[in-house]
Amino acid sequence: MQSFEPDGRPKERLAEIRTYMDRHYSEPISVASLAQMANLSPGYFVELFKKTYGRSALDYLTDLRINRAKRYLAESDERLRDIAVKVGYSDEFYFSRKFKKEVGVSPSEFARNYRKRVAVCSSSVIGHLLALDVLPEAAPLDPKWTFYYYNGYRTLIKYHLKLTAPYTEGTFEENADLLTQLRPDAIIGTDRLHPAEKSKMTHIAPAFFVSTKGNGWREQLRSIALFLNRIEAADRWIDRYDCKVRDVREQTSAALGNSSVLVLRIYGPDLFLYWNRGLDDVLYEDLRLRPACGRGPSHKQPLTLAQLAQLEPDRILLVVCPEASSRAHWLALQHSAAWRRLKAVADGYVYPIPSDPWFEYSPVSIMRMLDEALLLFTGKCPNAYPSNVHGGFCAT
Repeated sequence: MQSFEPDGRPKERLAEIRTYMDRHYSEPISVASLAQMANLSPGYFVELFKKTYGRSALDYLTDLRINRAKRYLAESDERLRDIAVKVGYSDEFYFSRKFKKEVGVSPSEFARNYRKRVAVCSSSVIGHLLALDVLPEAAPLDPKWTFYYYNGYRTLIKYHLKLTAPYTEGTFEENADLLTQLRPDAIIGTDRLHPAEKSKMTHIAPAFFVSTKGNGWREQLRSIALFLNRIEAADRWIDRYDCKVRDVREQTSAALGNSSVLVLRIYGPDLFLYWNRGLDDVLYEDLRLRPACGRGPSHKQPLTLAQLAQLEPDRILLVVCPEASSRAHWLALQHSAAWRRLKAVADGYVYPIPSDPWFEYSPVSIMRMLDEALLLFTGKCPNAYPSNVHGGFCAT
């Protein structure tokens, strides 16, 4: 078995071990063998791996194997015994029991449900389905406006619908015509669709329109899960998120203390206080950070630098709109003496944030916001080897 040089730092050796597991998950692997490869005692290896990655080495190995098994079950017609061997289990019956324990359903039931042909007519709903281990058959994808899903899933989602207003000039009828041809088993959108559009979807296939008014992402996820008979998958995602929140909250609290946080948006020549539901959920509800001013919908009146100085935020998250006038204003602002005197600016605590994932409201985007917050406030990268893995589905 491969081993690593003992003079490397322990965490660097752990990264090498994790890479080894990523590549050799189908082979027999034990804690003792991994510890030996890392030139660490088994006890220290177990403790350090969990402290570094937030889960044990065996849990990480199980996740690797189960996630690969999901892909085989979803994308192939291979026999169960062959899939078991391919993901590191010599006994197909043990594999079946392990799969049901981890996923909540048997491998055969997972394959049946996964292959249900679901179409999505609202881009944010992609982030709900991925959290439920469901890959949509059709969804609106665009390299500019939904580039995260486009880059990660464009080859896996068979049919690409067009984004409509306000993103592009695409029309709803074009999508309706394609969905009519595809004949999906179910269609999922949001309640923001026009009543005539909802009626059209309902005539094509059984349709569900998730409520965006009042319901948080957890309630939205559970409502879609109920429609698709995926309640256990929804609960698993929520439990995983809540567990992660506790860990990230502890780390950000240690890094920030009682620092106040403010989110700003530059639009054209003006500066505004900015708010959206995802930011509010992650920063103030889940991480319990202290807002520098009241929470609530974004202010429509521009904010002056004098007013900003009175708020005196310790940390600033900054959204710069992508058009030319906003970018020009941001460049000019950085040369302003009044801006440089702000406490957050002088201390180096201004964090430009992009629209993705901070402007989308879905379980996947919320999870990604949590990762981004950890990276911004502590400098710790939550994923040493980033991959498009959501709800257990690996888009590689």
